[in-house]
Amino acid sequence: MNENGMRDLNEAIGQKPKSTGLDHVAAVIVVLSGKGGVGKSTVSANLAAGLAMEGLRTGLLDVDVHGPSIPRLLKLTGHRPDMSERGMLPVEWHWNLGVMSIGFLLPGKDDAVIWRGPAKSGVIAQLAEQVDWGIRDVLVVDCPPGTGDEPLSVLQIFGPKAMALIVTSPQDVAVDDVRRSITFCRQLGNPILGIVENLSGFVCPDCGSVHQIFSTGGGERLAEEALVPFLGRIPIDPEVARSGDDGDVYLAVAGQSPAARAFKSVIAAAVAAIGGKKESGDAGRS
Repeated sequence: MNENGMRDLNEAIGQKPKSTGLDHVAAVIVVLSGKGGVGKSTVSANLAAGLAMEGLRTGLLDVDVHGPSIPRLLKLTGHRPDMSERGMLPVEWHWNLGVMSIGFLLPGKDDAVIWRGPAKSGVIAQLAEQVDWGIRDVLVVDCPPGTGDEPLSVLQIFGPKAMALIVTSPQDVAVDDVRRSITFCRQLGNPILGIVENLSGFVCPDCGSVHQIFSTGGGERLAEEALVPFLGRIPIDPEVARSGDDGDVYLAVAGQSPAARAFKSVIAAAVAAIGGKKESGDAGRS
């Protein structure tokens, strides 16, 4: 899809309403990383699903314009959003989690999005503000890596109420880039929920023990250096890759594996950060 295709997309999203679809979103967690390939979308999907499984009315917004992964990770590929009087409705994963992604709006799964910065920023604003999110206790936003147009647009849209959850892998080459994400958030005035060290160790599928096949501890050292919370290490587990490919939420099938326990500690920190409280009103849309 090139920039000319934005006209159809704008018509699909609809004209900007007088009130924003974010009016009843209580808290926002933006998942960031300065480095690609660290499993950020997997963390985002499991975080959002885990919060929903905890009973929080949750939204998940995928703003990775060029590589939207969330539809596949949640087995929602091919779904199309319905419309309400106030805009597009999120695609429901189950009754507690509504999902929106540019991937739902592309004509075909192999279509490339060829947009410049201003076009991307405009569509991200539409997906955030013109989707009828209804009442949500928390909205998780999955950003592409780096500190460019998409993360900047997101933090500018949500302002200082948005908390950043920063994902890294343990190697120094990743930590160096992720360090810039911390600076990025602080320059924009956004609080940092904490750092997650993903792909940290390997869970043996035979014995269940965790083996350190690469370096470890880079994320924890960065958290200590930057004086931000360290939320834990998530080891490499073959079941995480399988569940992602098949669209099964890892937390729903993993039981008490080391990776599942690590994910749950991240979710607990997120619940504590947003107070664990639900927006007033009935579940669903106001």
